[in-house]
Formats: sequence, C-alpha cells, structure tokens
Amino acid sequence: MSGDVADALDALVFGRDGLLPAIVQDDESGEVLMLAWMDREAVRRTLTEGRVTFWSRSRGEYWRKGDTSGHLQYVRGVSMDCDGDTLLVRVIQVGAACHTGTRSCFTDRELPAARSAP
Repeated sequence: MSGDVADALDALVFGRDGLLPAIVQDDESGEVLMLAWMDREAVRRTLTEGRVTFWSRSRGEYWRKGDTSGHLQYVRGVSMDCDGDTLLVRVIQVGAACHTGTRSCFTDRELPAARSAP
C-alpha cells in the first residue's frame, strides 16, 4: 500500500463498530445519491481500485455497487470531513444508485418539515 493511502487511512476516525458513513455524490450534478458504510478495508479498496466498495452491516460482507445490478459507481474523488469521521465520495454513476431502482436513494422520499426564513 502506498504511503499516501496509508496516511489517508490513518487520518480517518472510525466508530466503535469500525465503520464510518460514506455519502455518495454525483460528480457532475452534485446530487446526493446514497449513504452507505465503510470500514478501513472498504476505504482502502475504494482509494486504490477506482470503484466504490462498502461494508454491508446486514450481510456482514463487502459489496461494490453494480457487481450484480450493473449500476456501477466510478470514483472521481474522495474527501473526509473536518472531523475525519465521514467521507464524501464523488462518483460517475451508471444507472440507478438506489436498490429500489431510483437514481438516488432520496428520490421522492421528502418528509414534511417546517421551513424557516434565512
């Protein structure tokens, strides 16, 4: 593993469960596509392989978007937040990002919320 990737991994703060949230965003439009979880190995794979790898909490295994659906995510950039405990993964999304078949996991799922003035 290159020193740059090792340093990046060391800078991250994983939760007690060894995971951190990864927000996936369309690199061209800026649309938020989904949120999933990564452990250290999933981050390493994402940084070195050019495809996004996640850790499935329900199945207890690694998965890459598109391996079964064909709806691929190609990495365009990865940033950590100011605390190092959340990632923003910018991707080129091919097909739907959501397992329900929608472009984004947030499509048509808005909740009623009070709006305030700026």
